Amino acid sequence: MADIIPGRMTANHSGDIAVFIIGMRVNRLFAVGKWLPVFRAMGAMLGELHRDPDSGFLAYEMCWKSPRQPVLIQYWASFDALEAYAADAAKAHRPAWTAFNRATKDNDAVGIFHETYVVRAGASETLYNDLPAFGLGKAKGLVPAIGNREAARNRMAES
Repeated sequence: MADIIPGRMTANHSGDIAVFIIGMRVNRLFAVGKWLPVFRAMGAMLGELHRDPDSGFLAYEMCWKSPRQPVLIQYWASFDALEAYAADAAKAHRPAWTAFNRATKDNDAVGIFHETYVVRAGASETLYNDLPAFGLGKAKGLVPAIGNREAARNRMAES
């Protein structure tokens, strides 16, 4: 279990950032051959991204909307970095995307979604109180939410 960081903290972040939310939903539980490869492909991509610090990938959080619907929140240095990874035929995403489209062409056993947000400088703020590093704070590091960083409005301005 991750160590709790005591007190009020905020992400050590300034500038733009891309937030990419991606998930899948198992619609047909017993069609394991259709949804398990989708689930495994994400693990392979995350491993690849962690091994490539120049990719622009910063960190992720895994959430579960339900037992059949995992969701990943990813933090990227920029939309351009995310798009470059997705389009690179030498990386794990392109073959996984091709295989998904082929495997699910005529069935609805598994669904996927993604949403991408570019958060411009000065348009976000964070607060973490007595938690392990999480989200943007995990991606960019944490600093105490004191002084100029004590109030949400000030944290927003500093982002």
